[in-house]
Amino acid sequence: MNAAHILELAKSQGLMITTAESCTGGLIAATLTEIAGSSAVFERGFVTYTNAAKYEMLGVQDQTLTKHGAVSEEVAAEMARGALAHSNAQLAVSVTGIAGPGGSDFKPEGRVCFGLATPTKAATQTVEFGALGRANVRHAARDHALELILSALSQSA
Repeated sequence: MNAAHILELAKSQGLMITTAESCTGGLIAATLTEIAGSSAVFERGFVTYTNAAKYEMLGVQDQTLTKHGAVSEEVAAEMARGALAHSNAQLAVSVTGIAGPGGSDFKPEGRVCFGLATPTKAATQTVEFGALGRANVRHAARDHALELILSALSQSA
Protein backbone atom coordinates (compact mmCIF):
# COMPACT_ATOMS: atom_id res chain seq x y z
CA MET A 1 0.00 0.00 0.00
CA ASN A 2 1.40 3.36 -1.01
CA ALA A 3 0.33 5.85 1.66
CA ALA A 4 2.11 8.61 -0.24
CA HIS A 5 -0.26 8.08 -3.18
CA ILE A 6 -3.26 8.44 -0.85
CA LEU A 7 -1.87 11.70 0.47
CA GLU A 8 -1.17 13.01 -3.04
CA LEU A 9 -4.71 12.22 -4.19
CA ALA A 10 -6.29 13.78 -1.11
CA LYS A 11 -4.16 16.90 -1.48
CA SER A 12 -5.03 17.27 -5.17
CA GLN A 13 -8.72 17.08 -4.25
CA GLY A 14 -8.40 19.45 -1.30
CA LEU A 15 -9.64 16.78 1.13
CA MET A 16 -8.70 16.13 4.73
CA ILE A 17 -8.73 12.59 6.14
CA THR A 18 -9.58 11.39 9.64
CA THR A 19 -9.48 7.90 11.14
CA ALA A 20 -11.53 6.19 13.84
CA GLU A 21 -9.72 3.07 14.96
CA SER A 22 -10.42 0.34 17.46
CA CYS A 23 -8.64 -2.96 16.80
CA THR A 24 -5.92 -1.29 14.72
CA GLY A 25 -5.03 1.00 17.63
CA GLY A 26 -3.77 3.86 15.48
CA LEU A 27 -1.92 1.86 12.80
CA ILE A 28 -3.79 3.59 9.97
CA ALA A 29 -3.02 7.06 11.32
CA ALA A 30 0.59 6.06 11.95
CA THR A 31 1.01 4.81 8.39
CA LEU A 32 -0.37 8.01 6.91
CA THR A 33 1.62 10.28 9.19
CA GLU A 34 4.93 8.52 8.50
CA ILE A 35 4.99 10.53 5.27
CA ALA A 36 6.52 14.00 5.42
CA GLY A 37 3.90 16.63 4.64
CA SER A 38 0.99 14.46 5.76
CA SER A 39 -0.34 17.32 7.89
CA ALA A 40 -1.63 18.89 4.67
CA VAL A 41 -4.28 16.16 4.44
CA PHE A 42 -4.35 14.12 7.65
CA GLU A 43 -6.59 16.04 10.05
CA ARG A 44 -6.69 13.77 13.11
CA GLY A 45 -7.11 10.23 14.32
CA PHE A 46 -9.30 8.75 17.04
CA VAL A 47 -8.28 5.58 18.83
CA THR A 48 -11.46 4.41 20.52
CA TYR A 49 -10.66 1.01 21.91
CA THR A 50 -13.46 0.82 24.48
CA ASN A 51 -17.20 1.26 24.04
CA ALA A 52 -17.02 4.28 26.36
CA ALA A 53 -14.44 5.90 24.08
CA LYS A 54 -16.57 5.19 21.02
CA TYR A 55 -19.50 6.88 22.76
CA GLU A 56 -17.59 9.82 24.26
CA MET A 57 -15.27 10.67 21.37
CA LEU A 58 -17.36 9.71 18.34
CA GLY A 59 -20.95 9.75 19.52
CA VAL A 60 -21.61 6.07 18.85
CA GLN A 61 -24.99 5.44 20.42
CA ASP A 62 -25.36 3.16 23.45
CA GLN A 63 -28.31 1.42 21.83
CA THR A 64 -26.23 0.63 18.73
CA LEU A 65 -23.48 -0.87 20.85
CA THR A 66 -25.99 -2.84 22.93
CA LYS A 67 -28.01 -4.13 19.98
CA HIS A 68 -25.20 -4.93 17.53
CA GLY A 69 -21.99 -5.03 19.59
CA ALA A 70 -18.82 -3.08 18.99
CA VAL A 71 -17.81 -5.36 16.12
CA SER A 72 -20.59 -4.53 13.67
CA GLU A 73 -21.13 -2.54 10.52
CA GLU A 74 -23.63 -0.39 12.40
CA VAL A 75 -20.95 0.69 14.88
CA ALA A 76 -18.38 1.10 12.09
CA ALA A 77 -20.77 3.47 10.29
CA GLU A 78 -21.40 5.51 13.44
CA MET A 79 -17.67 5.65 14.13
CA ALA A 80 -16.93 7.00 10.64
CA ARG A 81 -19.76 9.54 10.76
CA GLY A 82 -18.69 10.55 14.27
CA ALA A 83 -15.10 11.06 13.18
CA LEU A 84 -16.30 13.46 10.49
CA ALA A 85 -18.58 15.27 12.93
CA HIS A 86 -15.73 15.72 15.43
CA SER A 87 -13.11 16.85 12.93
CA ASN A 88 -12.56 19.16 10.00
CA ALA A 89 -12.10 16.26 7.58
CA GLN A 90 -14.18 15.34 4.55
CA LEU A 91 -13.26 11.64 4.45
CA ALA A 92 -13.27 9.23 7.38
CA VAL A 93 -12.39 5.59 7.69
CA SER A 94 -13.27 3.48 10.71
CA VAL A 95 -12.20 0.03 11.86
CA THR A 96 -13.61 -2.18 14.60
CA GLY A 97 -12.91 -5.87 14.92
CA ILE A 98 -11.57 -8.88 16.76
CA ALA A 99 -7.83 -9.14 16.22
CA GLY A 100 -7.52 -12.05 18.61
CA PRO A 101 -6.80 -14.21 20.23
CA GLY A 102 -10.32 -15.29 20.88
CA GLY A 103 -13.67 -14.49 19.41
CA SER A 104 -16.87 -16.48 19.43
CA ASP A 105 -19.05 -18.55 17.13
CA PHE A 106 -21.00 -15.38 16.31
CA LYS A 107 -18.00 -13.04 16.02
CA PRO A 108 -14.89 -15.04 15.19
CA GLU A 109 -11.30 -13.93 15.47
CA GLY A 110 -10.30 -12.02 12.37
CA ARG A 111 -13.69 -10.39 11.74
CA VAL A 112 -13.23 -6.69 11.06
CA CYS A 113 -15.91 -4.16 10.19
CA PHE A 114 -15.03 -1.05 8.21
CA GLY A 115 -16.80 2.24 7.67
CA LEU A 116 -16.06 4.93 5.14
CA ALA A 117 -17.86 8.26 5.33
CA THR A 118 -18.01 11.54 3.48
CA PRO A 119 -20.29 14.44 4.35
CA THR A 120 -22.98 12.98 2.05
CA LYS A 121 -22.72 9.19 2.42
CA ALA A 122 -21.42 6.30 4.45
CA ALA A 123 -20.63 2.75 3.43
CA THR A 124 -19.67 -0.29 5.46
CA GLN A 125 -18.28 -3.76 4.93
CA THR A 126 -17.13 -6.73 6.93
CA VAL A 127 -14.02 -8.73 6.10
CA GLU A 128 -13.25 -12.13 7.59
CA PHE A 129 -9.45 -12.24 7.72
CA GLY A 130 -9.50 -15.45 9.75
CA ALA A 131 -7.39 -16.46 12.73
CA LEU A 132 -4.12 -15.11 11.34
CA GLY A 133 -2.85 -14.03 14.73
CA ARG A 134 -3.30 -10.66 16.38
CA ALA A 135 -0.55 -8.74 14.60
CA ASN A 136 -1.45 -10.11 11.18
CA VAL A 137 -5.15 -9.28 11.57
CA ARG A 138 -4.30 -5.74 12.69
CA HIS A 139 -1.95 -5.21 9.75
CA ALA A 140 -4.40 -6.72 7.28
CA ALA A 141 -7.13 -4.42 8.64
CA ARG A 142 -4.82 -1.41 8.30
CA ASP A 143 -4.00 -2.32 4.71
CA HIS A 144 -7.66 -2.87 3.84
CA ALA A 145 -8.64 0.48 5.35
CA LEU A 146 -5.96 2.23 3.31
CA GLU A 147 -7.28 0.50 0.18
CA LEU A 148 -10.77 1.78 1.01
CA ILE A 149 -9.44 5.32 1.31
CA LEU A 150 -7.52 4.97 -1.96
CA SER A 151 -10.57 3.62 -3.75
CA ALA A 152 -12.76 6.46 -2.50
CA LEU A 153 -10.21 9.06 -3.56
CA SER A 154 -9.72 7.43 -6.96
CA GLN A 155 -13.47 7.47 -7.61
CA SER A 156 -13.59 11.17 -6.69
CA ALA A 157 -10.68 12.11 -8.95
